[in-house]
Amino acid sequence: MDKQLQRDLTKWLKSQSKLAKRWLMLSVGLGFLSGLLLVGQAALLAHILHQLIIEHTDKYQLVSSFIGLFIIVGLRAGCSWGREIFGYRCGEQIRLHIRQLILQRLQQLGPAYIKGKPAGVWASLVLEQVEEMQDFFSRYIPQMSIAVLVPLVILFAVFPLNWAAGLIFLVTAPLVPMFMALVGLGAADANRRNFKALQRLSGHFYDRLQGLPTLRLFHRAEAEAENLHAASHVLRKRTMEVLRMAFLSSAVLEFFSAISVAIVAVYFGFSFIGELNFGHYGVPISLFTGLFILVLAPEFYQPLRDLGTFYHAKAQAIGAAESIVEFLNSEADGMSQGQTNLDSPETISISADQLEVLSPQGQVLAGPLSFSINAHEQVALVGPSGAGKTSLLNALLGFLPYRGSLKINGTELSELDHSQWRQAISWVGQNPLLLHGTVRDNITLGNPLATEQHIKQVAQQAYADEFIQRLEQGYQHQVGDRSGGLSVGQAQRIAVARAMLQSGAFWILDEPTASLDANSEHLVLESLKNAVNGQTTLMVSHRLDQLAAMDRVLVMENGKLVQNGPFEQIRQQGLLAEMLAHTDKRDLDA
Repeated sequence: MDKQLQRDLTKWLKSQSKLAKRWLMLSVGLGFLSGLLLVGQAALLAHILHQLIIEHTDKYQLVSSFIGLFIIVGLRAGCSWGREIFGYRCGEQIRLHIRQLILQRLQQLGPAYIKGKPAGVWASLVLEQVEEMQDFFSRYIPQMSIAVLVPLVILFAVFPLNWAAGLIFLVTAPLVPMFMALVGLGAADANRRNFKALQRLSGHFYDRLQGLPTLRLFHRAEAEAENLHAASHVLRKRTMEVLRMAFLSSAVLEFFSAISVAIVAVYFGFSFIGELNFGHYGVPISLFTGLFILVLAPEFYQPLRDLGTFYHAKAQAIGAAESIVEFLNSEADGMSQGQTNLDSPETISISADQLEVLSPQGQVLAGPLSFSINAHEQVALVGPSGAGKTSLLNALLGFLPYRGSLKINGTELSELDHSQWRQAISWVGQNPLLLHGTVRDNITLGNPLATEQHIKQVAQQAYADEFIQRLEQGYQHQVGDRSGGLSVGQAQRIAVARAMLQSGAFWILDEPTASLDANSEHLVLESLKNAVNGQTTLMVSHRLDQLAAMDRVLVMENGKLVQNGPFEQIRQQGLLAEMLAHTDKRDLDA
């Protein structure tokens, strides 16, 4: 990874920590307090041993010192517990914020951008990669301050007693972070490669899982299993590379900490036998001084060793942050929106002038288009696959950017509050999407405050009540993901009831009967006919026999609007006539 990029990512991560400054300060404060208590603990322990071994003091006279020692040990345990709690809260708050940034960006870019990558990639980005930042915020960031404060406290306690030991601490201390940095140079790269491999495996696995019936149908299950095995082998390799870096870093830190403590122990050992005679300010070195400093010696390096251990968390966070920052700063354009409220949302009219629908990357998907949909008018949108119908719908829904003019009730769509605009839309697609929950939850998705009477009313109007009543738990029947447990026709009727409950003034029907049997198609069409009566409607359909009932037909080809008018006027010419002739020929052949 480029060093400048690594510095930028570290800077971005640290800027996020300001959001949880209160929890961060509490964690650092308890760490500093624990350092002060540590000095007191070492002093009491050295005092007790000096009195018992050198002064031969009766142990009952040291009861107060023993009590003080136990109290300090308990307080330090409390500080450690508090640090864990506050550190976790710090990481939790920041992770929630980062996830919110990602979800807001996804909402801004819309479904058209999201569908460009496998669902597993987004799941990895929102879940695993954000989760990997927890230790960076809860442990590494607080430890950076503690690794400076606690050694300073110990130096202030040691130097007045023995300047030689203090000098050893001062000289050897930089060795730990220096070698920690040297070993950790490749850690961020290793983690970045690991996260990339995890993203690829997640997306690959999720897509193959969704298409498992198709793979079995074409006898490709074994071949795809081998591909998954190869992808998992790459991930395993990357993971072991990260672990190898972590173990190497820990081993180096432990080695240099042990060497430094050993130097201090050797100095005091030779001082006690009279071989060394310096560092004591002219006062003989006592057992209290030696024990006090030797007890503090490992603790002097412990914060630095902990920082080295948590340095792996920093490398993980940088590796995870690369994809997140890249996504947040991606050049893909979402649909811009303003704060203007929609005038007269109970009646919708639409006008487009030289409208060009753009992809998130700025490419023209459809246009220029000029048309209008009057209030209460029912319009059909037809054309061959790839004509640009879906792109136009995405622009109307506010999911794709555009150039030119697209006005809703006389106000430019880019100036409207999109959340309010979408409240005025009732949408029924060709693949009904039901979420995990009860039948009632799925019907009330667009209007959670609806009454039971209203829910049953729309269910009856959508011809859904008849099969809901036959379910064992009725409206409380649990629906699995992707309409699990219901037929396509039943799921579509629930989707129609949901759209009715939202009571939108503009209905978008995107192939609502594409996957239905004859009976379900009849029921859905009958319910939609009653629901859209008197409402502004745009219906996308390949069923040309349904066009006669519409007020007007828009015909698209290669992203352009090639015909626009009542069905009876335009059916005898142009692309629509060709499509009708092709349909008639197919019916005759059948």
